[in-house]
This record gives sequence, structure tokens and C-alpha cells, in this order.
Amino acid sequence: MKLIFSILILGGSLLQISPDADQILKKVDYNMTSDTQIVESDMVIYGRRNSRTVTSKGYSKGNDQSFTEYLAPDREKGTKMLKMEDRLWIYSPATDRTIQLSGHMLKQSVMGSDLSYEDMMDDRKLLEMYEAEVVGEEVLEGRKAWILDLVAKVDDATYEQQKLWIDQERFVPLKEEMYAKSGQLLKRVTLSQVEMVGDRWYPKKMNYKDVLKDGEGTDFIVRSIQINPEIPDYIFTKASLKK
Repeated sequence: MKLIFSILILGGSLLQISPDADQILKKVDYNMTSDTQIVESDMVIYGRRNSRTVTSKGYSKGNDQSFTEYLAPDREKGTKMLKMEDRLWIYSPATDRTIQLSGHMLKQSVMGSDLSYEDMMDDRKLLEMYEAEVVGEEVLEGRKAWILDLVAKVDDATYEQQKLWIDQERFVPLKEEMYAKSGQLLKRVTLSQVEMVGDRWYPKKMNYKDVLKDGEGTDFIVRSIQINPEIPDYIFTKASLKK
């Protein structure tokens, strides 16, 4: 009886050490996604000789609708982007024209940064896109993290495979690696400055590094974020691009 009790205790401890991967992703998705968001951010793009900062305000509703307006610098001010499902329109005030991007064009860099248009467009929950497995643990910047391997279960995922390091206490990613179907590492993201936003933990700084390019990558810094605000429907229309 004592032996059986010891086995049960050991089994319970193992479950606590390595919880179900889907349960981890469910908590990560709750922290990182919401029905609606309004985010003001700086994108710091590091070049070979200097860096530049692009400030924007973005609105999103669900997985299919987002609208972004660039506020600074003057060169980018007034540029707007509208995403509706898998379509993306960009308005340029310099030419007073709206163009639509699709297909391979979405893999292009956003304003010379390490983010692609695909990176900015894919707001789906991880649990909806990937099969996950806990494959280990590691300590990052003093934080215990589970290591998860993710394999896409949908055909249109931006990345076929991902590896995530998830904070065991706060359930936010601390590091992400994105891979091609061939297994080649394409991009690395380091997340930091984790703060409470309402009842969610959220990283306020993310460094995106395209490993196929030289340089220090691109910092995406959240200046302010609103979780589940009311957003008027007219924001997500093509008419908003020229307002």
C-alpha cells in the first residue's frame, strides 16, 4: 500500500513538472490574444550604420480584421494598412494610391524591418494552428521555461514548425524560433519586459531577428495596449485608408 501511494505521489509530481502541451498553449493564447486590441507601438529597425524608429497605432478584431496607421517619422506618416481575412491593402499618402498585396509579396519585409507582412497578419491562436509537445525545460534570464515543439496542423501557417520557450509561472513566450518545412531556422524572437495588462501577462518588448540577414534585428516595443476595447466597424473598411 505504501509503495502504491509513493507511485501515485511521484506520478502527480511528474504531471506538475510537464503539464499537457495543449493546456500550456491555451494559457499562452489567453495572455497573447484577445477579441479586440488597440496597440500603440514603436518599431526600432537596426541598420548597418544607424537605426530608425517607426511609430504606429494598430486596431484588431478577431483573427481576420486589423488596421494600422503609421504616425512617425514624417517619411512614413499617413501610411495605412488594412487586413481583411487573407487580403492586405496598403495606402501610401505620397502617391495617394492603395495597393493590394497577396501571395509571395506578403513575405516581403515591412519597411526594411525583420518582420514580414505575413508576421503581422497571422493573429490566429497557436492552439488552432499547431500540434504541440513538451520536449524539455530551460532557465532563461532567471525564469524557468518549458520548451515546446510545434508542428503546423493547418496548410496556411506562416511557419511549418516552431520551438517555444514558455515561462512556467506567467505562461508567456520568452523565446520563439520559426522554421521552414525543410527544418531550416528562419527567424528568432526574444520577448521581454513582461507586465500585467488587466488579468493577463504580456511582453512589452519583442526582438525579431531574421537569421538570414545581418544586423541586430528589429525591436517591436509596445507603448500602450488596450485589451477588448470597443472598436467601431468603420475602422475595418477600405474607406478608412484614405481618411
